[in-house]
Amino acid sequence: MKEKANFNEFAALLGLDWADEKHDVALRTPGAATVEHSTFAHTPEAIAAWVGSLRQRLGSGPIAICLEQSRGALLNALSSHAGLVLYPINPQTLAKFRTALHPSGKKDDPVDAGLLLELLEKHGDQLSPWQPEDPATRQLALLVEARRGFVDRRTALINQLQSVLKSYYPQAFELMGQDLGSPMATDFLKRWSTLAAVQNAKPSALRAFYYGHNSRSADLLTERLRLIKNGLALTNDTAVLAAQSLAAESLAAELAALRPVIARYDQQIERLFAAHPDAPIFASLDGAGAVMAPRLLAAFGTDRDRFADAQAMPCYSGTAPVTEKSGKQKWVHRRWSRPIFVHQSFLEFAGHSLRFSAWAKRCYQGLIQKGKGHWAALRVLAVKWQRIMWRCWQDRRPYDEAIYLQSLHQRGLAPYADLVVAGAKTHGE
Repeated sequence: MKEKANFNEFAALLGLDWADEKHDVALRTPGAATVEHSTFAHTPEAIAAWVGSLRQRLGSGPIAICLEQSRGALLNALSSHAGLVLYPINPQTLAKFRTALHPSGKKDDPVDAGLLLELLEKHGDQLSPWQPEDPATRQLALLVEARRGFVDRRTALINQLQSVLKSYYPQAFELMGQDLGSPMATDFLKRWSTLAAVQNAKPSALRAFYYGHNSRSADLLTERLRLIKNGLALTNDTAVLAAQSLAAESLAAELAALRPVIARYDQQIERLFAAHPDAPIFASLDGAGAVMAPRLLAAFGTDRDRFADAQAMPCYSGTAPVTEKSGKQKWVHRRWSRPIFVHQSFLEFAGHSLRFSAWAKRCYQGLIQKGKGHWAALRVLAVKWQRIMWRCWQDRRPYDEAIYLQSLHQRGLAPYADLVVAGAKTHGE
């Protein structure tokens, strides 16, 4: 059991409720019967001044602060000050605690600060102090999550562009390729955002364009030139053409602007991952690749005490199911509260592994045959992978599929028996 936060350890216990313009504080010092309430502004200067006033009053002893974990700006600001022991909690925990004590559910910042203090005082043994990773690991974690955000934005733009083109210019899909985010596609729309525009282009200009984008198949070029010459406009409505072509040009410009942004993220992630001491562990996982391996490393971090056993990560990430009981009834469901990006990372990796890992594919197929849905099967597979990763991470050794297949054979797991020989051959044994 974790040691409970108490007045003997800290110079003061604080509940800190975050807001855009100000922060509400509930503070109790050792032996005090009453709680002190105060506020300070959300500026770097005000935060530094507030911490300075605490130090001047309380000395150099540690100060425990309970706050919502989603408030990244405040967490970042406070983490730079020595002696502050931060206890971030899930926002849903505070919301449910508020509802339990105040059934109306009314949100009030000073009240929430007091509730955070009460959580720390009465349930400190259930809270974990925040332990920051080393700078390189934290930077990698921030980069991989931000990169995913830009990739999601690119996907949304591509979906928008598809919808726009279908409304007035369906020939574009064949003329510029199926990848609407590619340089050829975005450059094509910048020059010829309507069928009429591309039909007015000279064949020599079109050939130069395709050659310049490494599309040099003679048959494909001939087919594209034929389509341009004989194509019929879906609509001749000038209002639709003017509005939709502008939308297509704008979306193409946004997609083009995103390419170097994502490329810069890829370069920095690659550099940080290559220099990380745990990189060989996660790079060895079948199907991880340049994108997933850094995400998996960032999810685990470097603190081997953070996940005490093989089940800790499935519970934290939300891939492990939850069993509920009431009377004689019992039911199992997936976890509703979980770190979304971490959860996505493990599910996506499990999906990628189907193309590279023989046992993972066999496991997934068996689950589907038993009636599980796609995502339920991936969650089960993700848990199996997480246990493997945890063992490799704890032992600081890369994953070897041949060794894992041998362990499956030794445990008498018949569904994987025929994979042992194939695995050994694959790994040169």
